[in-house]
Amino acid sequence: MREIVIGTRDSALALWQARWVEQELKKHWPEYSFRVVDIKTKGDKILDVALAKIGDKGLFTKELEVKILDREIDLAVHSMKDVPTMLPEGLIIGAMCRREDPGDVLVSHKGYRLADLPPGAKVGTSSLRRRAQLLRYRPDFQLYDIRGNLNTRLAKMEKEDFDGIILAAAGVKRLGWTEKITDYLSYDVCLPAVGQGSIGIECRGDDLEVLKIIRVINDQDAFDGITAERAFLRKLEGGCQIPIGALGEMEQESMTLHGLVASLDGSTILRDKITGLRSEADQLGRTLADRLIDAGAEKILADVREALE
Repeated sequence: MREIVIGTRDSALALWQARWVEQELKKHWPEYSFRVVDIKTKGDKILDVALAKIGDKGLFTKELEVKILDREIDLAVHSMKDVPTMLPEGLIIGAMCRREDPGDVLVSHKGYRLADLPPGAKVGTSSLRRRAQLLRYRPDFQLYDIRGNLNTRLAKMEKEDFDGIILAAAGVKRLGWTEKITDYLSYDVCLPAVGQGSIGIECRGDDLEVLKIIRVINDQDAFDGITAERAFLRKLEGGCQIPIGALGEMEQESMTLHGLVASLDGSTILRDKITGLRSEADQLGRTLADRLIDAGAEKILADVREALE
């Protein structure tokens, strides 16, 4: 029986995602055996430094990609929001799985909703994108960097007496912790990260057998929407840690792509949207990026990069 080796980060959420992929593939391909192996990535090893300060070129993907190219694993399971827009030569995203809620949520052990947070509320987030949009919404928030897996973040929230932390809805739901969510942030308040909520499967572009196997769990809505979002991000030359948000929403054969670029303090936010055919997802992303560039996005992003150096 041919064995397919699935690589993943070793966090609880990453392992949940890899095992979900394994179970789905087993349903469709009983003639294969599947095995999950976990691999520690650079982003998992450095937990005492803000992500934006480390740099974001494959923080959570590079070690997995090396093992695919070395043929130690056949495919890697990623959170799509962690995947750089430029992949190593020879690798492709062969499938994107059905998207869970792509938005952000508030988890507060004090039971707060976002609108009810007190003046000067202490809020934890590991994301510059969330930080910028939250400061736009409420400049009085005191924002603290918070890293680590969900258990670590929840423990830190209570230990340091934060009023709440902001997390991706998808991760909280997948780990079965929906009851901990005290509020869902509207897209008007906080546009999601590119690819947030979807599981991506990376493999060798010439591995036709693996491409055939994973195609059965590809979700075309997720694939088209995230293709547009990633084209938007790539054209802006923004990384996973830069304050850029995007969301592709599907309606039959058309798509509306929302995009945002923000200064670190949220004082300047450029936001626009574009509607077109989903078959032209990549072009829609580039066109929307051009619009924001014309509106001044390059200056904002240059200032952000300078501040992070």
